[in-house]
Amino acid sequence: MAEWTGDELTAIGDAEELDLASRRDNGTLRRPVTIWVVRAGDDLYIRSMNGRSGAWYRGAQTRRQGRISAGGVEADVAFADADPADSAVHDQIDEIYRTKYRRYGANIIGGVVNPESRAATIKLVPER
Repeated sequence: MAEWTGDELTAIGDAEELDLASRRDNGTLRRPVTIWVVRAGDDLYIRSMNGRSGAWYRGAQTRRQGRISAGGVEADVAFADADPADSAVHDQIDEIYRTKYRRYGANIIGGVVNPESRAATIKLVPER
């Protein structure tokens, strides 16, 4: 499995937002959506504010591949589910969201720090 470089992790992890275009069954890219991204250690994560019913999340499940752009980095990625049973990782991701996006206030951050969004956590894995 490919890994992110240190420069990629820093650039994407420090970016305010990430543009994500998931792949359709036929391999073409959907229209990009802009979402928040967080870095936990050597991994990058995104969450759907609407949980598993979110439109972009459902599209990402079709082929589990896509393309991202953030912090000057463009990369083809695979979408891996974060382990729902690993509460320590999800707690860490919650805290990173709270810290990184605190200026938006608890009501907005609550959109990605809740059980439904935790269930829709995707780990971004580079495809090289």
